[in-house]
Amino acid sequence: MNLLPGISLLADGSANVVLWAPYAQKVALAPVNGQAIPLEKKERGYWQLQTREIKPNDTYWFTVDDQKLPDPASRFQSEGVHGPSCFIDLNSFKRTAGDWENHPLEQYLIYELHTGTFSVGGDFAGIIDKLPHLKSLGVNAIEIMPVAQFPGERNWGYDGVFPYAVQNSYGGPEGLMALVDACHQNGIAVVLDVVYNHIGPEGNYFPQFGPYFTDKYHTPWGNAVNFDDAGCDEVRNYFIQNALMWFRDFRIDALRLDAVHAIKDFSPVHFLRELKQRVDELMQETGRTHYLIVESDLNDTRFIEPLADKGFGMDAQWIDEFHHALRVSAGGERNGYYADFNGIVHLAKAYDCAYVYDGIYSPERQKTFGTKTTGRPGSQFIVFSQNHDHVGNRMLGERSSTLFSFEMQKLMAATLMVSPFIPMLFMGEEWSETNPFLYFVSHTDEDLIAAVRKGRKEEFKAFHAQGEAPDPQAEDTFLKSKLNWDNVDNDQHHVMLKYYKSLIALRKQLPALHQLNRDNLKVTYNEEKQTLQLHRWHNDQHVFCLMNFSSEQRALHLFADESELKQIFNSAATEWNGPGSVATDGRVTIQPQAIIIYTNNHV
Repeated sequence: MNLLPGISLLADGSANVVLWAPYAQKVALAPVNGQAIPLEKKERGYWQLQTREIKPNDTYWFTVDDQKLPDPASRFQSEGVHGPSCFIDLNSFKRTAGDWENHPLEQYLIYELHTGTFSVGGDFAGIIDKLPHLKSLGVNAIEIMPVAQFPGERNWGYDGVFPYAVQNSYGGPEGLMALVDACHQNGIAVVLDVVYNHIGPEGNYFPQFGPYFTDKYHTPWGNAVNFDDAGCDEVRNYFIQNALMWFRDFRIDALRLDAVHAIKDFSPVHFLRELKQRVDELMQETGRTHYLIVESDLNDTRFIEPLADKGFGMDAQWIDEFHHALRVSAGGERNGYYADFNGIVHLAKAYDCAYVYDGIYSPERQKTFGTKTTGRPGSQFIVFSQNHDHVGNRMLGERSSTLFSFEMQKLMAATLMVSPFIPMLFMGEEWSETNPFLYFVSHTDEDLIAAVRKGRKEEFKAFHAQGEAPDPQAEDTFLKSKLNWDNVDNDQHHVMLKYYKSLIALRKQLPALHQLNRDNLKVTYNEEKQTLQLHRWHNDQHVFCLMNFSSEQRALHLFADESELKQIFNSAATEWNGPGSVATDGRVTIQPQAIIIYTNNHV
């Protein structure tokens, strides 16, 4: 049954009320300023009602066997996770962006941001104010960390407990719609991060309605969401309808599905495959284009193989392994999930194969791991030098700006822009932001707060020499994580911003870079000298990228006769506050921690 959960407005002005509560003996809609109205029991544990006794913007509860509960498919929790739900007509928003057409996925240049820390105001309006900055930077898609209602006002978003409700402190559903509309007016697509692998701990009323979880499988957050046990059809429908809502009603362009490896489903038709089928049907109906992007650490191409090839049909996935290999190449630590990566060798393989572990033995996992990516286009892989996870999961939340030299930051940025994959930036990296991005929450349950503090300390007990982990509940931890926009025009920060703009413009200018054909690529490296050469081409245009990850000057041979090439970019140039170019004599000498880019004379 493909019922839309929650309350929706019908064409005749009445409200259609749908609740799945298979455990219940009686269910009623209880408007805060009205009389309770019983719902009628239907098949498979659904309860339904059509009524004119509740209007848009009215608040309400459900009473389930006389227990008062908020709506699990609430569109707005104006009073937070423990308050009543609010009936919202999502079709009433007046858009001004006209006939927006989503970008082809291979053209995406993504900018990941967290709504609460991106601007001083910490809301959707604050993002709108900064759209001119993003447009001038050259990105054409923003990826917003989860906005589903979470406890309090400070959270990364992965503790959301109302997947259909937009966070009240960010501006609610109307604020998100206004942001999407403003982005589209500026030629910027919107990717929304959603969490279908777990529900947060505080305000999680799902078990009181039905079997939303199963003890067949366990995840880092407890029992798994029920995608293949008794009652799973309705749970699957709940999350599929959620995805369709973001696309249909909010005009979101793409969803990034968090940690899909924690979606436990052994059904003949995997949840993600069914989701893709339903999204395809929606696109046929509306004529609009939407993408599904997944985070997965399984190196399994089934997730991104087409439906016709019996895959799950996801359009793209994040590639952590490119990040890990790059960080180790840059001189980062080799512990935790970096332990399996030896730097330049694996960075070269990431350029060539996307997955580093593609059917080879993983010492860290102590098993053969991954599959080959043969035949999968570059547009299916999203790469980054930092993101919310790899910054925020550090004890002190340090960004690359405080871990690596200015020259190395420039080199790392360039490695993304010359890759045959979709690049993604993390907010603030374009001006070398130095403020950390820490882990923060604002729970109201004292026992939960204590548990989160204890867990954070346990996680970093081996790092006590660096001090104590910041208190995730403290408001100061959140405030320290806000971007410092005052730095944008200052000294090195301003230079870095100009550098990023130049890199992005270069990628857009050269078909050999922005055409994501993984076959037109050759990569060589010298592990001893810590150098890497990347050759990419499109038709008769060739681009040669020489990278030096070492702390010494290196002399490199080019792929082609230097007389037939022209240098178009050098991260060591004085305009980027670098040490300047080095004279060549038959070979190219490249400065430490630098990249030089050449093209042939067909540009």
